[in-house]
Amino acid sequence: MKISEITGAIEKYAPLWLQEEWDNAGLQVGDTDREATGAVLCVDATEAIVDEAIDRGVNLVISHHPLLFRGLKRITGRTATERIVAKALKHDIAIYSAHTNMDSAPGGVSWATGRRAGLTAMRTLVPQQGRLMKLAVFVPSAYSNAVSEALWEAGAGRMGNYDRCAYMTDGRGTYRPLPGADPAIGTVGQSHTEAETRIEVVFPTAISGRVVQAMLKAHPYEEPAFDLIPLANDITSAGLGVIGSLKTPMPASEYIAWVKQALGIGAIPYAGDARRMVHRVALCGGAGAEFIGNAIAAGADLYMCGDLKYHDFTTHADSIVLADIGHYESEQCTKEIFYDIIQKNFPNFATYYAEEDKNPISYG
Repeated sequence: MKISEITGAIEKYAPLWLQEEWDNAGLQVGDTDREATGAVLCVDATEAIVDEAIDRGVNLVISHHPLLFRGLKRITGRTATERIVAKALKHDIAIYSAHTNMDSAPGGVSWATGRRAGLTAMRTLVPQQGRLMKLAVFVPSAYSNAVSEALWEAGAGRMGNYDRCAYMTDGRGTYRPLPGADPAIGTVGQSHTEAETRIEVVFPTAISGRVVQAMLKAHPYEEPAFDLIPLANDITSAGLGVIGSLKTPMPASEYIAWVKQALGIGAIPYAGDARRMVHRVALCGGAGAEFIGNAIAAGADLYMCGDLKYHDFTTHADSIVLADIGHYESEQCTKEIFYDIIQKNFPNFATYYAEEDKNPISYG
């Protein structure tokens, strides 16, 4: 199979349009049209991991963190990034990353870490906003099934755990073809009334071009009437972080000690009332200090993420227990997500957890 088939399966699970604007998820280095010989999975693509891929005879490295956040002006080997790019290109190794798109994907990073942390009944903490659009199109009723099928096939009408969603209203459309028109229904120069159906579907703004083209191809009219409407609705199934419940509430200090063992963390700095009973927990994989307010507003007793600063603790510890579970530690699960996606779609494909994937931070 081609490398593009592997990366395509990952993007089906975590579409690139879910990534944050500042991010650079997707193909970092290489040619996805090459035949795939195997993959090494990691959190960070390092020089040692590229060497491991070479030694294993595989030509794909899949990482969580992108290798490239900014453009390279030169490749001279003076920096680690330059050396990684040069070595990957020399040995025909592709490097692919799924970062904040995997963070925001339904069932993504925070969900996987939340399950490890004993959370149940999870929901998204910070849903995606401002990324939805609605198409309303007027179709001759005899063609409504064909047009709606084309829209669904293009990816419209998917909402959470449902697909093929649409709202249809029957009515009458009127028009008069002018000279030069080539009407599919009606006669030039004569007013015409047609039984029509208004079809409304919602979809991510990022695929609007694909959806509109599919509609136009299936629509019989020479000049279809349609509206594209930006929506302010949240995508409740996608976004950053999760909030869930513990089956058995316990004091914060006991829960933090349990999480330390469950996630294999060397140390967890925390602040707040250690005796506070923890019923609801909010969690964000990776850096998540900016969502402390969301966790408080959602009624969490404790919030866990990586990269908390001193003043994050001192500012909010009276309102909620805060725990820094480490950036790397909170995202280890990405390797398992990659592995599960690949094995589900390509069970005989050689896939390895990188032996050289290590936490860059040590604990004394």
